[in-house]
Amino acid sequence: MIIYIGADHRGFGHKEVIKKYLANIGYTVIDFSGENYDATDDYPDFASKVAEKISGDPNNSRGILICGSGVGVDIVANKFSRVRSSLVFNTEQAMDVRNDDDANVLSLAANYTSLEDSKKIISLWLNTKFSGEEKHKRRIKKIEE
Repeated sequence: MIIYIGADHRGFGHKEVIKKYLANIGYTVIDFSGENYDATDDYPDFASKVAEKISGDPNNSRGILICGSGVGVDIVANKFSRVRSSLVFNTEQAMDVRNDDDANVLSLAANYTSLEDSKKIISLWLNTKFSGEEKHKRRIKKIEE
């Protein structure tokens, strides 16, 4: 599975560590962020590139977005068709958003989530499958409509 990742300057440090972490556990990672830290960059630029990729193949790819609060990138991603982005702060949420909502983009808050917690969240999020329960399918269909 391909993981598309994007981060602004506030999430840049987290993104660099997370990219290596994902590669070390066997994922192909495509980074839509700048190669170097740029204090003047804007999160919509990176979030929209990731979300566009997920929108084109929502079942076979995943996205991870990081900014200071996590809110900005989450808002941008959820503007795209077939993208279900979730701002997650703990492992319990990570499991719920995959199990119940089939979230295909994970938004993280670099200012409020440690790197160690981020790795735990990502691991659980990537390893939790959508339950496929009828009530969850029904709700996702309503979102898409």
